[in-house]
Amino acid sequence: MMRIGFGFDTHKLETDQDFWLGGLQIPHVKGAIGHSDADVLVHAIIDALLGAAGLPDIGNQFPDTDNRWKGVDSRILLGKTMELISEKGCSIGNIDSTIVLQNPKISGYIPSMIRSLSNVMKITEDQLSIKAKTSEKLGFIGREEGISAYAVALLQK
Repeated sequence: MMRIGFGFDTHKLETDQDFWLGGLQIPHVKGAIGHSDADVLVHAIIDALLGAAGLPDIGNQFPDTDNRWKGVDSRILLGKTMELISEKGCSIGNIDSTIVLQNPKISGYIPSMIRSLSNVMKITEDQLSIKAKTSEKLGFIGREEGISAYAVALLQK
């Protein structure tokens, strides 16, 4: 049996914050604000995996009211998510994701993101696709006030 899940996340960007994306700290004048490290890509992937497994979303699994998750590396949350989907008898077929941000340009970081996240999920690199788009200077993303990410996951049971 195959199951599909969809994930989305968005965070506000502010100066003097670390910018974490795809498990990497990327140099930039702004970073995302959130309870954990605010890695929108990892959060979108987690929600896609949880949805495909029929489990409650990231906010239920790792609530921002729980100080255990304050400032945590989102790859830890991803590893815990892998344990949850494994307990449901599921494995990853593939994940397709898109990051939407105006700046910085991240295409050079994508291969390292794929390596890092594939390692956490114990999948091959060709099972994870990461793409990056701008919003053509439109909206809050175009004004560099925020960042969003989308992910679709296929699980096999």
